[in-house]
Amino acid sequence: MAEITRKYADFEGLREQALALRRAGLSRRQIRDRLHVDNNDLLNRLLEGEPAPEWTKRPNAKDDLRAKARELRLQGMTYDQIQVELGVSKGSISLWVRDLPKPERRRPSEQARLAGRKRWEHESAVRDQQRRKVKEDARKAVGQLSARELFLVGVGLYWAEGTKDKPYDRREVVAFVNSDPNMIAVYMAWLELLGVDRERLRFTVMIHENADVAGAEQYWADLVDADRSAFTKTILKRHNPRTVRKNTGDSYRGCLVIKVLKGADLYRRIEGSWYGIVLSARDTDQRNRT
Repeated sequence: MAEITRKYADFEGLREQALALRRAGLSRRQIRDRLHVDNNDLLNRLLEGEPAPEWTKRPNAKDDLRAKARELRLQGMTYDQIQVELGVSKGSISLWVRDLPKPERRRPSEQARLAGRKRWEHESAVRDQQRRKVKEDARKAVGQLSARELFLVGVGLYWAEGTKDKPYDRREVVAFVNSDPNMIAVYMAWLELLGVDRERLRFTVMIHENADVAGAEQYWADLVDADRSAFTKTILKRHNPRTVRKNTGDSYRGCLVIKVLKGADLYRRIEGSWYGIVLSARDTDQRNRT
């Protein structure tokens, strides 16, 4: 220990030895082991100003990647393409090539456009098939409705789309309005379940004046299987020329209003049933929470 301390005290002599070993081609580790210098700060001072031998200068692996990335960028590749080619992050690529001009967007060739369209059509067909399967599976899962299930569905359907009594507008009438023929069909089945006589039903078509009024009237009459005498005068909606309507074409048939005559008692039953559903749902939710 005393010998090493004396050696450190003779700094200039130690520096001459370190420089000589460095010029002889030794690495820092070799010099440290030869001179028994374990302090990195001291070793730095001993070798200050003396370059490392060439054989100790190992190339940085990223230097080659950087050069390749710049070359590919100049060829017009995007960051994604360079990333796939070199396997490095886009963050690194951005740092390496951000001073280079952005490549011009190339118009795809006719072959590439056709290939892209074919791929899109295939993917679209697969998605459509998946959608149809989900819908068909859900349809099959419903199965046959019981009378109770149809009753509950009908109550919810009416409360969503039917006329309701308000404290500021007292009217205990049963009137249902919708443009969806499937919803109309379910509602008609529900009224039949409730024992509502067909003679108590009145129908009204509501449609824009520039649509096929006669065709719509016949369509709804056929759907509900009712004589035209059960239909009141069609309500025509005025067309605003400043409004661009999307509900046009052969599939547009307006809305159908279905009213039950002398329906005050039926309305009270519907409202009471709806609040029974609400309370039951809240009770079920509360039990699930506890």
